[in-house]
Amino acid sequence: MNTITDKDILFEDNHLIAVNKRGGDIVQVDNTGDKSLEDMVNEYLTAKYNKPNGAFVGVIHRLDRPVSGMILLAKTSKGLDRMNRLFHDRKVEKTYLAVVKERPPHSSGKLTNWLLRDRKKMITKAYNREVKNGSYAELDYEVIGQLEGYYLLKITPLTGRTHQIRCQLAYMGCPIVGDNKYGYPRGSIRRTICLHSRALTFEHPVKEENMCIEAPLPVDGFWEKFNTLL
Repeated sequence: MNTITDKDILFEDNHLIAVNKRGGDIVQVDNTGDKSLEDMVNEYLTAKYNKPNGAFVGVIHRLDRPVSGMILLAKTSKGLDRMNRLFHDRKVEKTYLAVVKERPPHSSGKLTNWLLRDRKKMITKAYNREVKNGSYAELDYEVIGQLEGYYLLKITPLTGRTHQIRCQLAYMGCPIVGDNKYGYPRGSIRRTICLHSRALTFEHPVKEENMCIEAPLPVDGFWEKFNTLL
């Protein structure tokens, strides 16, 4: 599916648009040549507002291709610049949901690691000590509940590193379901993983109103079962 529709839109005003990204969609064009979410949003806005020269769409943050959920884009340069500043200053609270098969060691906790990106293999490695050229990473997790032998976790990343949640959960011994890149035994036939960007909480960059935009779980025969735990 290479388009988005009204049902995919979580929020929209003059400056921002929030989309419930499907797992498997790329946010920006890469070397695969597949259609990007950025392009889909441009087409959606162009058609909706009848813009002959296309719409302004600014990518504020990114989600890995196999990850689903809430992603925020800018409709104006002012919205883009101010949201970039909020992300840079860590004034945006990000909440994710993850499904794992292994029981975490504690019902809640904080994970702190040093992460090192392997650009040849395109994976991130976690260490429990400072490493040369590494980046400090920190997240909080909480076990929300158990269902059919799986555990639903709420994740609050306190830093924003490439593959941080995937890597840190795997290092803890709890790889995300479907994430065979980080140790789960089987990949998904949809090329998705059970990591969902649930919500963003922030102060609107123009209106200065407190906002929390939330994305419902995917409907794919597996994810929606966990609605009973929310």
